[in-house]
Order: sequence, then structure tokens, then C-alpha cells
Amino acid sequence: MYPANRGRRIGLGRLLRAAAIAMLFCSSGASAEEIGASAEEIGASAEQTHIDGLRVHPSPGKTRIVFDLDQPVEHKIFPLRDPLRLVIDISSARFSSDVSNLGLEQTPIRQVRTASRNNGKDIRVVLDLNEEVRPNSFVLQPVMQYGHRLVIDLHGKDQPSLTVAPKSERALTQMRDVIIAIDAGHGGDDPGAVGPGKLYEKDVVLEISKKLYALFEREPGFRAKLIREGDYYVALRKRTEIARSSQADVFLSIHADAFKTSKVSGASVYAISQKGATSEAARWLAEKENRADLIGGVGTALEDKDDLLAGVLMDLSMTASLSFSLEMGNLVLGNLKKVNKLHKKTVEQAAFAVLKSPDIPSLLIETGYISNPAEARKLATRSHQTKLANAIFEGVKASMQSSPPYGSYLAWVKQGKDDEVKTHVIERGDTLSEIAERYRVPFGKLKDFNGLRNDTIRLGQTLKIPPG
Repeated sequence: MYPANRGRRIGLGRLLRAAAIAMLFCSSGASAEEIGASAEEIGASAEQTHIDGLRVHPSPGKTRIVFDLDQPVEHKIFPLRDPLRLVIDISSARFSSDVSNLGLEQTPIRQVRTASRNNGKDIRVVLDLNEEVRPNSFVLQPVMQYGHRLVIDLHGKDQPSLTVAPKSERALTQMRDVIIAIDAGHGGDDPGAVGPGKLYEKDVVLEISKKLYALFEREPGFRAKLIREGDYYVALRKRTEIARSSQADVFLSIHADAFKTSKVSGASVYAISQKGATSEAARWLAEKENRADLIGGVGTALEDKDDLLAGVLMDLSMTASLSFSLEMGNLVLGNLKKVNKLHKKTVEQAAFAVLKSPDIPSLLIETGYISNPAEARKLATRSHQTKLANAIFEGVKASMQSSPPYGSYLAWVKQGKDDEVKTHVIERGDTLSEIAERYRVPFGKLKDFNGLRNDTIRLGQTLKIPPG
């Protein structure tokens, strides 16, 4: 009789717990289709995936939901209407996180609810929505400090696609501002380097970037664009797309990285390298930064791969802006030296993916090493962040004032200061297009200014360079 009674007691307990779970879901407005076939007690097994974290990251254009897992999972998502909901079914999983205190401000999510299904083997997560969304989901493999992750991106239903306007198609107007795109590295799920006391690179560089933004916005003839305005991740290629769609003249990527040893310190400036890195440290740093998309979560990572032809054309067009990047980088280094020790006294080069915008002079600036305790303490202070922002600002400003883009306010100011027209004597190997790039003037204006009917030039010929 005892075993029979015991069996009846266990069965009754399961029924009571299942009823409690169902009542909890129904009290939140859940429908029968949300609850699924069953809602019995969780019977965690060794084969189940453990979901030990759920995070929500709002950003412009989308909201990202991240499930932290101890192994890969199978999942499916589907929407429900009346009221609007998104259902996420995760197979063979158990959930141990509290979802009641998630920060859902500035997201389309009103509430998050969870329950077990199929005799406790699976998990169902329901997002109660305030508006319609276009969901996209993918699973990320472990990388660096992160384990397996399930990512759900919620895009606004009517979100316009980003259009990129090449510089050659711009309608350049007289007295336009020079536009500086400022990219705070990392963000969201990717904290970047972590210093003593959990000082995150993503937070430090965002503060420096905001200070740099304010300096350019106050300076006549300049306008700034922040690539990342808050704590969210932007894919590496998306960063350059945003810069180009903003018609940026300069792209600055701000970092405060770590190295394999805490003894390394000092600021550095990097430009793109189309071949090898200029040092082993530069190569190591580029490889580390280029993994950011895997950490930040770009879905089917690099699904926008360029084909061979596009890659060749990009590398060729990058040559024109590289020399200007190196000149500008040296001016930035000279100013950083006044406020911080330098790690390298010259501009280094490495294959950073975030710098590969072919028509925009670009720099990656390491403001210091957050892995160095003394430097981390300085990087955490507003006063040092302000000094670094000022140093970068002065270097870039001096560079742009020296060689301003055609049609800009800076070019107009510089033209008024130049008493004589510049000239260039043709040397062996010169071409009109290269001369136009060197002096940053339109190709057509260079020809018209010199009365040239075709592209033919001769050795020793003197060309006048049009002002501004």
C-alpha cells in the first residue's frame, strides 16, 4: 500500500505545481496557445541547456535580447496577435534567471514572461509587445570571455534601410562644414578590455568620444557625428557605413585597450595597412579588435562579405586617403604626447576592419592601456578624459585646417590667408588624378584652372593649383 500511496502523492504534487504555473501565466494574460501542450514541473536533466542570463540592449533601430547558455540550443520564434506578442521556444532547456527586473525602457517590449513546457523539458519565453517588430534570431559560438549565446534582434517594422551616398555623388555646397565621425569602440555585449575594478573600455571611450564630439560641435567649420551614442554594439562594417552615409571627411575610432602584460602603457595611433602590420603588437591588436563582431554578435557573422572585385577596388581606392591619414595621425600623436606617455612615437599600421573605409581618412586611437593599473586610474577620471579629447581635437583640427576639403568653410578661410597661388612642377610618373588627390582639389577643376583640354601633361610642366 505504501508505494501506491507514494505514487499518488507525487502525481498530485505534479498536478498542483503544473496548475500553479498555468495560473501564473494566465494571470498575466496568457492564452492557451502560449502555454502550449503542457506546463508541468521542470525536470532538469544533464542533457538540458542551462539559461543562466537574459539581457536586453536597446539601440537605434533595434532592440537586442541575449540569452546566456552553457551549450548550443535549438529554438524557434513566432508572433501572435490580439494582443501583440512574440513567442520564443527553446528546446531542452531550463531557466534560472529573474525576468521581472529587466530594463525595458526605450524598447518595444512591455513585459517578459517564461514557463516550462513538455514535462519541463523545454522553455517558452513570451514577449508582450507595444508595437509590431521584425524579429531576427541566431546563435553565437563561444568567443573570449563569452560562452554560447542565443540572440534575438527586434527591428522596427517600418525602419528604413541605410543608404550610403558616395562622396563622388555629393552635392558639395560652398562653406560646408567638415564632418568628423567619432566611433567609440565596443559597446553593449562587448565591453572591450576590462581594467582593474571592472573598468570597461566601452564606457571610458564613450565618455572620451562625447567630449570630443562637443569640441568639434563648438568649433566653427566643423560638425561631428557619434557612431555610437549609448551602450549598444554596432557591427564593424556598419560603423563605416554610418560614417559614409553621414558624408564624413574623417573617421576616428577611439579605444583604450589591454595587452598581455600589465606593464605595457602609453597612447598609440594607427592607420590602415594594406599589407603587413608595422609591429607584432599592431598585428596582435588588430586581430583582437577584428574579433569584436563575434563578441558583439553580428548574426551570421560577415554575411555582407565583399566579392573579390569589390575587395580589389576598395584596396586601390584606400591608397588615396592613407597618406593623409598618416599625416593627420602624426599631428594627433604630437598632441597626445603633451598629456600622456606614448607607447609608439610614430603612427603604426595594421589591418583594422573598422578603418577600411576607402574614401575617408581614418585613424584608430589607443588613448592608453586599461590593463595598466596606473593608466587605468587616469582613464577613469573626467579630467584625463577631457585632456585626451582635447589632444585628439587639436591634432585633427590642425590637419584639416592645413589641407581642408574643397568647398568647405575651412578652405574658404585658408584661401583668404594664401597670398599666392600654389604651383606644381610635373615630375616623372605624375598623373593629373594623383596631383588632384595630393592637393585635395576636384580633378575637373584642376583641368579647367589650367586650361587643359585632355589628360595629357608633360615633364617639367608647371600646373597652378586651384585654391580651396
